[in-house]
Amino acid sequence: MNQRLVVSSAFASVLALGLAAPAAAQDKEKEKCFGIAKAGQNDCANLAGTHGCAGESKVDFHPAEWKYVAKGTCKKLKGMTEAEAQAKLQKKS
Repeated sequence: MNQRLVVSSAFASVLALGLAAPAAAQDKEKEKCFGIAKAGQNDCANLAGTHGCAGESKVDFHPAEWKYVAKGTCKKLKGMTEAEAQAKLQKKS
């Protein structure tokens, strides 16, 4: 194998690991906040499992839809935890 290829692959791996660590740290500083996303502005799959991607919510402030927010700010935004959102959804059924 070409020594240059080995060295560049190793360098790329080190860079990738360095970029992944800040992303993991950022996730610890954020929390899922349910019921605050406007239509088309959710961050990922909903609790009901009717879609699996960001930006697919159809209704403003639906309890099954969520967005990432800075840790500790969800309640200030009148949002819910996942457990609270699930309880609210079960009451509607």
